[in-house]
Amino acid sequence: MLFVSHDRTFLRGLATKVLDVSPCVEGGRPAAYPGSYVEWVEKSGMEAPGVHR
Repeated sequence: MLFVSHDRTFLRGLATKVLDVSPCVEGGRPAAYPGSYVEWVEKSGMEAPGVHR
């Protein structure tokens, strides 16, 4: 299932993989991270500023 959301609580609870399509990814290509949203944030440091729980 593919979903797009700005709701971090939703992402933390449901995402088991992350597809990063941001232009700052190496080579400008989408990068798949096999871990959870939380693991992706820890690895990439790319969580948007805002309220964190």
